[in-house]
Amino acid sequence: MGRPGREAAALMIPRLREEYSGFDFVIANGENSAAGFGLTEKVMKELFSCGIDILTNGNHVWDKKEFIPLLDGEKAVLRPANHPEGTRGRGFAVYEKNGEKLAVLCLQGRTFMQALDCPFRTAERLAAECGVPAIFVDIHAEATSEKRALGMYLDGKVSAVVGTHTHVQTADEEIMPGGTAYLTDAGMTGGHGGIIGMTAESVLPKFLTGTPCKFEVCDRNARFQGVVIEIDSETGRALDIRRINRAVDEERKK
Repeated sequence: MGRPGREAAALMIPRLREEYSGFDFVIANGENSAAGFGLTEKVMKELFSCGIDILTNGNHVWDKKEFIPLLDGEKAVLRPANHPEGTRGRGFAVYEKNGEKLAVLCLQGRTFMQALDCPFRTAERLAAECGVPAIFVDIHAEATSEKRALGMYLDGKVSAVVGTHTHVQTADEEIMPGGTAYLTDAGMTGGHGGIIGMTAESVLPKFLTGTPCKFEVCDRNARFQGVVIEIDSETGRALDIRRINRAVDEERKK
């Protein structure tokens, strides 16, 4: 979420690589990285320099119009796969690193959000077509029930289903019976001293008056949130899932 989130990523990703003896892939939902709304080419390159390998997105991927043409050429940047055929960019790709392969699928929910194609059937079709055992799914959705339903629907068909969009981390990480790691929402890397990444002062007038307001990115109480998942590359089954929630100021003192 904005500059505070980018700075937190630059600090924490190298530390977590050491703590967990390295990662093969780092995936981040980047749709709020540029001042809270969308992505720019400069911000994209900054995030990649932090150690992020793949950027997923959601409904804010279209906010910066100048970025949209880059979606066609950047394989490491995904938009929701359940947009209709002909939409610019890609929502699914297979990546290779350190001799390991991982399919990453980006989806957007439909409950309280834009009416796109069915994320359930889109995910099932692409998972069957990808040709690799390890499959990670980012479900960018508003409703907890929709994310949970997708997790249960895909249990045993993909390696992990992790939700994004609400900016509020949930505490329901688990490995489902079929071997799929699940977390309803990975949370938000950025300032937690306001309202879902924006300052309280800029957001509250919208609720008090019902009129549009200009939101400002919050830089107070920065936290790094996410999840570490271990996957068996031969079977695609998740072996472990650990939720991450670190105070950035405390980490800087170490």
